[in-house]
This record gives sequence, C-alpha cells and structure tokens, in this order.
Amino acid sequence: MSYKSSTIKSKWKKTQWLLKESHIKQYVPATMTFSEKNLQSMLSSYSTVYFKPTNGSGGANIIRINKKDGGYQTQYNTVKTTYRTQEKLYKELKRFAGKKKFLLQKGIRLAKSNGRPFDIRVMVQKTNKGHWISSGLFTKIGIPNKVATNYNQGGSVGYFDKTLAGAGYDRLSIQNMESKLKQLGVSVGHNFDRNYKGFKELGLDVALDNNRKPWILEVNTRPQFYPLKNTNKTLYNRILSYGKQYGRTK
Repeated sequence: MSYKSSTIKSKWKKTQWLLKESHIKQYVPATMTFSEKNLQSMLSSYSTVYFKPTNGSGGANIIRINKKDGGYQTQYNTVKTTYRTQEKLYKELKRFAGKKKFLLQKGIRLAKSNGRPFDIRVMVQKTNKGHWISSGLFTKIGIPNKVATNYNQGGSVGYFDKTLAGAGYDRLSIQNMESKLKQLGVSVGHNFDRNYKGFKELGLDVALDNNRKPWILEVNTRPQFYPLKNTNKTLYNRILSYGKQYGRTK
C-alpha cells in the first residue's frame, strides 16, 4: 500500500491556516514573509528573530538573528557573524536566500532540560474511523550551541516526562502539559482538515518558553519519527501501528 496522506511544503501557507482561528493563533509566534520592510518591523519588535526557508525541512538553512549593542549578530549552524547595520544584514540574508522564499519568525527562547534546549514533537494521527488523536509526544534535545534541535542537526530524542522533569516540572505539571499539548494537536488536525483534504498525520514542533507557554514553531505534514526506534520502541510501534493504515512503513 502506498503512502496516503496529504503533504504541504509551504510553512507560510500552514501558518496562515493556524492564524485563522483564535484558539490556535495564540500559540503561533509572530511570522512574516521575508522582505526588507518586514525585517525592519520584526527587529523593531523582537530581540531574536529566526530566518527560515518557507519550504525547508530538517532544521536546515535556519539563521538566528539577535539584536546586540551596536548591531545584529547572526548564527548559522555554529558560525556567528556581526553586522553593524540593518541594511548590511538585509543584503546578506537576501544573498543567502537567492531565489528561494524565506520567513521571519519571532524567536522563542527554548526551555532547557539539564542545561540543553529542547522542543517537543506532538504526533497527531487519524484512526481508521477518521478521528484525530495525539498518538505520542517525544522531545528533541539540542546541542547547546546549535540553532536547531533536529535529529539531523546533531540533536537527540528524549522521553517527554523525563525531559520536562529535567526542566523543573513536577508530576502534575507534566500531566497537565501533556493533556494540553494533545488537545492542541487534535485542534490543529481539525484546522488542517478545514483547509485541505486528505491529511492522515501531522507532527507539531512545539517550544515551551520560560513562562511554560507552548508555541507552535511548525507543523510537519510528513513527520519523521524513525529516531524513536532506538530510544523508545513502544512509542515507535504505537505511532507506526496507526501509520500502517495509510501506508506508512517507518
């Protein structure tokens, strides 16, 4: 059986869907398409802004921009560069983008677990009766000096409970956050269904800030979960059991 679930590449299109509904919109960081005017607007509002490809995946080609005294500092992978003016920064970003489309997103300072930044993947899948369920949560734990937490950026996969405990959450807070994120996952599933047909699975990348507020950084329409195979076989098998009905094999 072939894979049957819609995929949408454009992060901008997906962000616009989420912004249509107020109960979801509150969890979406400010996002704009990349232009000189929008760069100016984002940097006047936020101290950290992410520059990310509209159609990128796996955490590749993301640049973090931080406002500093006397200019702006960019970080690409582990390389940091400083620009005195916004004009110079814009020129460099434009050169980097080339013909590709990029987005600007308000930077969320990721919570840390035992000193390492992490975000959360919420797997949302349809049952064979066509109901959305949040089938599993796991964490992606980054390397302290990298921009993205993705597995293929050197990050590692962790257990949700354990990671949150390492971030200072007690048992009740962990349970509350789990149910909140699972509800959010199902809401996003319904939201996507209202905008396009044929989704069977979604993967939400969610950041928690220092006030324990969840932020949806991105929604993946073909989410990877293979790294779980080596760390959390039970969860891997559970996600795969739902996946098999729409042709997912790994």
